[in-house]
Amino acid sequence: MDTTHPRMTLPRYAAWLLLAALIVVLDLWTKALASSSLELYRPVEVTGWLNLTLAHNTGAAFSFLADGDGWQRVFFIVVASGISLFLLAWMWRIPLRARALPAALMLLLGGAIGNLVDRVRLGYVVDFIDVHYGGWHWPAFNIADSAIVIGIVLMLIESLLPPRGAPQQPPAE
Repeated sequence: MDTTHPRMTLPRYAAWLLLAALIVVLDLWTKALASSSLELYRPVEVTGWLNLTLAHNTGAAFSFLADGDGWQRVFFIVVASGISLFLLAWMWRIPLRARALPAALMLLLGGAIGNLVDRVRLGYVVDFIDVHYGGWHWPAFNIADSAIVIGIVLMLIESLLPPRGAPQQPPAE
């Protein structure tokens, strides 16, 4: 075992898991509000570029595989469950010197679980945020989807930063 870079401790791991839990709770709460307050596929204008539009997505991102005959539900449940377990294991193994990676992993985990709960309970994912401009609409999404995107961006940022505690390179002459 590499002792030069200490790994995640149980209390720190549990604290980070709270971020994932917060994403799940916020996601499910906003989906419940949208489901009880909005009519399916009827937009409610919030601003000139944002509507709240309740949508049921049986597919993945951008409704990928949404017109399948039902097999995709089990497929997405298995994939999301596997990814969630992978993220939990990865989180346990990351070194404490990681900067944005713990937050990124927990945002991904929270988003994956939020959408997984919908798939298991409902057979589809509840989406309700509808961003648009000039007649062009981004596919409807939810808090879980937003957390996943932010998590991916944080992972990219982390990959571009030098590791904390890494020796500094002298300037080129």
